[in-house]
Amino acid sequence: MTLVAILSGAGISTDSGIPDYRGPNGVWRKDPEAEKLVTYDFYMADPEIRRRSWQMRRTASTWNAEPNAAHRAVAALERSGTPVRVITQNIDGLHQLAGLPARKVLELHGTAREVTCTRCHARSSMAEALERVEGGEADPACSVCGGILKSATVMFGERLDPRVLADAMTIAKACEVFVAVGSTLQVQPAASLAGVAAEHGARLIVVNAEPTPYDELADEVVREPIGTALPRLLAGLAAG
Repeated sequence: MTLVAILSGAGISTDSGIPDYRGPNGVWRKDPEAEKLVTYDFYMADPEIRRRSWQMRRTASTWNAEPNAAHRAVAALERSGTPVRVITQNIDGLHQLAGLPARKVLELHGTAREVTCTRCHARSSMAEALERVEGGEADPACSVCGGILKSATVMFGERLDPRVLADAMTIAKACEVFVAVGSTLQVQPAASLAGVAAEHGARLIVVNAEPTPYDELADEVVREPIGTALPRLLAGLAAG
């Protein structure tokens, strides 16, 4: 059966109420002070930055967000029996909440739903860490070794996990259909996956409101709203 790879960016989650924080016009790029909260060197060096970061996490829109029609359409495609792999630039976990098995989702930028220790690399749930913040710990330390905790996301100044990126490259080379949805395809190395897929013979489909650098390579470009365009597109792939 046809292997479908889906690269999802911030645009797939805006209907769920999650703004574009990391994109070229996102919050972090526009506000240098806000960007410090998600920049690794600032975070590690300044306890006040960490305290502000934990307060930001407490009120993040992610916790109230629900999967939208686009997320549900991806999960429905997988349930139809079509081999699906999702490579996401998002950290919100909404693909999994929509019903897509976690093993079929590669999170290039990590997940906001877990925390990791910067010293011993122990991982635990974000919910547990935020409970500690609510209980009065302004900058909770790792309960295993006492090290600095951070969100299990890729901060500015950190490299992507090379194993995750290698898996993403393997999927891009192997798929027969590659759908880039809600991504500007400007942030590397994620954006290059679209080119890799096309070079290896995949049918490239771009679903995005604005032009991308890979539109000319694409077999199909869709400018319609993602919440209606993606369900229709994926239903056609399932039927075909």
